[in-house]
Amino acid sequence: APTQVVIIPIRQQAEGVLETADQIREKLGGCRVKVDDSDKSPGWKFAEHEMRGVPVRIEIGPKDIEAGQAMVARRDTGEKVAIAIDELETEIPKLLAKIQKEMLERARVHRDEHTYDAHNAEEMADIAANKPGFIRAMWCGDRACEDSLKETAGVTSRCMPFAQETIADTCVCCGKPAKKLVYWGKAY
Repeated sequence: APTQVVIIPIRQQAEGVLETADQIREKLGGCRVKVDDSDKSPGWKFAEHEMRGVPVRIEIGPKDIEAGQAMVARRDTGEKVAIAIDELETEIPKLLAKIQKEMLERARVHRDEHTYDAHNAEEMADIAANKPGFIRAMWCGDRACEDSLKETAGVTSRCMPFAQETIADTCVCCGKPAKKLVYWGKAY
């Protein structure tokens, strides 16, 4: 994300709120941080930065400063926790790394759950019509087979992995000896 952390001052006109927000921004120098000191309401700012994809939001107001803490919200889970202002410098980078790791793992699981194997053209057409995602199938390397699969199943080649596997000995389309494992998919 272009901005990793946004700091939203609550009741920013109150004494010390903007100064504390700026101090937090300076402490988080290793991250891409923005203080939203616009005149819009906090709720509007929350929605704006959520739509922009900012992964972490820090809310700081007079009551938070008095308690020595800030409220930290994660965009990906909606979880909101209080973290001591003195600990933000170490906790925010850890949180960003955790968010990255968890989102990557969720994406991998989703990809793997939506990847199917096809051994013939009928099976490929059925999967393409009824299951969204990728289809792994063997291919002979002939352009005519690729064109045929595009016509009959509505799929086109997406990639040939560097680490090749063999899931069948024959081409999914013509039945000739297969040369490559290919990931196929529909264009949406």
